Amino acid sequence: MQDRSFRWFFLARSITLVAGSMSSIALAFAVLQVDNAPGALAIVLTMFTLSNVAFLIIGGVVADRLPRALVIQTCYVIDILSVGTMAYLVFTGGATVPMLALLSSINGAASAFVMPAMQGIIPQLTTTSHLQQANAMLAFVRSATTIGGPIIAGLVVATAGPAWVMLVQVAGWLVAIALLAMIRLPPPAKSDSSFIRDLRTGWYEFWSRTWMWSVSLSFMLLNAIHIGAWSVAGPYIANNDERLGITGWGWVLSAEGAGILVMTLLMMWIPLKRPLRWGMLAISAVALPLTVLGLFPYAIAIAVAAFIAGAGIELFNTGWNVTEMEQIPGDKLSRVASYDMLASFVAIPLGTLAFGWLIAAVDVSALLVVSAAIYAVVALGTMLIPSVWKMGRIEESAPDPATA
Repeated sequence: MQDRSFRWFFLARSITLVAGSMSSIALAFAVLQVDNAPGALAIVLTMFTLSNVAFLIIGGVVADRLPRALVIQTCYVIDILSVGTMAYLVFTGGATVPMLALLSSINGAASAFVMPAMQGIIPQLTTTSHLQQANAMLAFVRSATTIGGPIIAGLVVATAGPAWVMLVQVAGWLVAIALLAMIRLPPPAKSDSSFIRDLRTGWYEFWSRTWMWSVSLSFMLLNAIHIGAWSVAGPYIANNDERLGITGWGWVLSAEGAGILVMTLLMMWIPLKRPLRWGMLAISAVALPLTVLGLFPYAIAIAVAAFIAGAGIELFNTGWNVTEMEQIPGDKLSRVASYDMLASFVAIPLGTLAFGWLIAAVDVSALLVVSAAIYAVVALGTMLIPSVWKMGRIEESAPDPATA
């Protein structure tokens, strides 16, 4: 927090996290308000991910070539227009599933530029020795907002409707754009290479590291299962099973955020000497709430399991981000991160569509239990790869961020 630019970035990111913590509930129940079917929700979520995957590689190159804060600001303007349109359509009763899917795809495209830029800008704002703390601080805000955000969103959606939550999100982006304008960083080095050559360089940096592509490929399946089962089955069960309910689902998501919050506090003080080993062990805990959702869909039981999973998710995220930021050269980081994101996200549309169909076609309880078992086996199996098991930390401090 000693660096002025990091402080402005931290504040801007905090505000968008506050608004964004309510967005998933708003979108999910906006879709179900139009068409109460898991297939409809799956289509909208799939369009977001397809668009996101399609633009990720381009987003990585752009984020390495242009000022990353400017890239993020531009994408926030696009998000304001698309989410604002969603809110207007829901308010006026003109929303349809195809229109929500189209606007969701625009959000996905904008996010494809924001994510690599976010990953690349953090090492510019701090030193290597502070990377774990910087990531933990940002995760702390994210988890803190996801505790209260889903609860508030669930109450607002249940009483006033999802469009009001969308307006809060629009306001958050407007403030964040102004705060990001306060960041002062050296401009990126001018590149004389072609767009294609930049892509090839990013691919080489990605594929030459076994630990990176192996974890990324594992998450190709893990994310397909997690997003498909959790984001489609969860809201659908909440909307149709009184044992859980919409408000109960908000409490479940908040419990997940509480687990993340506790782990972020620990990550500010406890160094991860083997970040990938502990990360893959921790992420296997996601199988627990999937199992409980299938076998015992009561809000309290799922919330306890989600708390444990949230802690595991944050331990992995911190370990992965620190490893990536330490091991990848800063001028190539956004490109390499975009390849990682592409591999991790590319199967999510298939998983989302598959679960949308399977939930209506087979026994949901059995589906979730089997999915949880596969998730745990893949996550734990990735630790058998030597470079994942042995990966350690870089102890040396990086140059002052003002000269990065």
